Amino acid sequence: MWHNPILGWYDSHVQHERHYTIEQARQARAWVAARVHTLRRAGRVLHSAPARAALNRLDPDDGGGWPGHAVARATIETYLALERLSEAEIVVRDPAKGLVDFPSLRDGQEVYLCWLIDEPEISYWHAPETGFAGREPL
Repeated sequence: MWHNPILGWYDSHVQHERHYTIEQARQARAWVAARVHTLRRAGRVLHSAPARAALNRLDPDDGGGWPGHAVARATIETYLALERLSEAEIVVRDPAKGLVDFPSLRDGQEVYLCWLIDEPEISYWHAPETGFAGREPL
């Protein structure tokens, strides 16, 4: 156990340094949703037949050039969106479904505030070991 002067006593087996209150997670929804939408758009580009064919032709021994503007842009957008979400310690479980978890603390234990970006509110939480199937109402 460790003590945080602001948060109190908590189990030392936490995975995340940052933990969101429900209010903080709700305030971050628009910012998170914008990045997940970027991941969705970029994913559609990268999973298209022309992009897959171009990526399959990449040869790292041949200078490593990008196979076209669309693939390069989608790759960079994916990287940047994931990096920004990771820096905020927001966990994107499934970009296509829009499934996002905000690390939080409940009764001194690390849990996740679980949100599908198409849901109007963050209304569920789950323990790390139960995942989406273990969602419970707040």
